[in-house]
Amino acid sequence: MEITIGTRGSKLALWQAEWVKGQIERLEPGLSVNLKIIKTTGDKILDVPLSKVGGKGLFVKEIEESLLNGGADIAVHSMKDVPVDFPDGLHLAAICEREDPRDAFIGRQGISSFDAMPDGAKLGTSSLRRSCQLLSIKPHLNIIALRGNLDTRLRKLDDGEFDAIILAAAGMKRLAVEGRITEMLPVEISLPAIGQGAIGIECRADCGQSKDKLINALVKRLSHEATAVCVLAERAFLKRLEGGCQVPIAAYATLSNSGKIYISGLVGSVDGGRMIRGDIKGDANDSASLGVMLAEDLIGQGAGDILREVYERR
Repeated sequence: MEITIGTRGSKLALWQAEWVKGQIERLEPGLSVNLKIIKTTGDKILDVPLSKVGGKGLFVKEIEESLLNGGADIAVHSMKDVPVDFPDGLHLAAICEREDPRDAFIGRQGISSFDAMPDGAKLGTSSLRRSCQLLSIKPHLNIIALRGNLDTRLRKLDDGEFDAIILAAAGMKRLAVEGRITEMLPVEISLPAIGQGAIGIECRADCGQSKDKLINALVKRLSHEATAVCVLAERAFLKRLEGGCQVPIAAYATLSNSGKIYISGLVGSVDGGRMIRGDIKGDANDSASLGVMLAEDLIGQGAGDILREVYERR
């Protein structure tokens, strides 16, 4: 049997797809696994902040179309890019073990930490989630939109376009450039994006087809239970808030050895002037419902009003 993995063409996306390919071949050495590079809308639009062009599905839509028309059998995604709803016929078959979920601060020479950034310093990020949290601490930073792959972003920093940039630590570690990290931002300063650091595998849900049935059974073996419980809780939180990937929403869940889950979440205004936070703890078996309860708590505090303002500004 031959399996085709649909993936974006960036270095990070290819690293993730190659990793999944290797895991599948390890489990079933006789399978033929190949990669199909698919250019998504998010890859094509590089001169506009993602929050201005819709956010939902920008990095997955064309790959999902390939799954539905049979051009690919599975898709490998960064979970933070995956919308909470799937097209009919597709589903999330596995969530792999999470890498470091934190944001990484990369400063130019002379800027040793986020705290050391002076008023007016140029900070590169296109994430409303990151910018709203960091502006709430340092309101006089000059936030500048930063798009492109990891190499492009680092080059722009080195060329002096920014004093510092913020990237996901997971991607830097996977591409072995973690030596460029100046500081790992604690989650108390920058709460991660929903699913950040985790890899998701999407495939067709029609297990009536023999090939799809085999693929689903195989891919399921790559899922990491603790990561899946936490990420699904974060996604339940996001879904209740009706938020997309490019809105000032953050959530991070952790699982204790005793089977308890702890979820922190926030919704912030774009300028960082208002930040609504909350957390909840409970049994891991109730992870999704706890995520919904946390979202409703934030809605009760005014999170819905903030999100409406964000959408109206687009």
